[in-house]
Amino acid sequence: MNAQVLVVLGAGGIGQAIARRQGPGKTILLADFDDTNLTAAADELRGAGHTVTTQPVDVASRESVAALAAAAQALGPVVQVVHAAGVSPVQATAQAVIAVDLVGTAIVLDEFGAVIAPGGSGIVISSMTGYMLPRDPGRDHQLAFAPTDELLELPFLTPESVPDSGAAYALARRANHLRVQAASLRWGERGARVNSISPGIILTPLALDEMSGPGAEGYRRMIDASPARRIGTTDEVASAAAFLLGPEASFITGTDLLVDGGVIPALRAGLPTG
Repeated sequence: MNAQVLVVLGAGGIGQAIARRQGPGKTILLADFDDTNLTAAADELRGAGHTVTTQPVDVASRESVAALAAAAQALGPVVQVVHAAGVSPVQATAQAVIAVDLVGTAIVLDEFGAVIAPGGSGIVISSMTGYMLPRDPGRDHQLAFAPTDELLELPFLTPESVPDSGAAYALARRANHLRVQAASLRWGERGARVNSISPGIILTPLALDEMSGPGAEGYRRMIDASPARRIGTTDEVASAAAFLLGPEASFITGTDLLVDGGVIPALRAGLPTG
């Protein structure tokens, strides 16, 4: 094949919405850890007329992500990469959240930064939770620039230092913003761009898991206090991704776009969201 390639890691609701928006005229390489979800998502996209190939991936494994990057490059020029794979605090332990959401994102940025085509662009789907962690210049510098294979050795990422999966998730999503900033320099050497998007409460299976967990009331208060006063949709995230991936954003790289309906402004204004 020699069609342009769109790589989507994560076959959940946001990954599928972006694939539908960006997929026409491209070969979509769809990857996920869960083979059942991967097959179902690929079938749905093919049923809508998209050209889709699939490959399982474990983003916490450099070997697995490197194999995916090589497969993508073999299909044709890799012009867009969407990293939407991840786990939530109610779905995984603190160690798993760090491995998948933090280290896994760093691995994806490394491996696809080596194969992205000139003029290409990438998106990491992070979370508004990354804005809830207080800034710490020393910690943030290490999260941004520590070699990926040494991240788990950072003292504040050890199992003893991360008390629960919620704390792990906030660290991981803060790290996503910082790793994207740092990776934009390497991607720029190839003439490519990379940014992140931090969705708020978006109607996905992951969000439903969270909203049925112990933090359900907190989520409801955040929605009520936000200017939008509603849950977001995967199509709205896909619209934001389309802008950042496309030519209109050619001067934007290394940044994060907050798509949260105004939850973070409400939190910073001291409105009753917690």
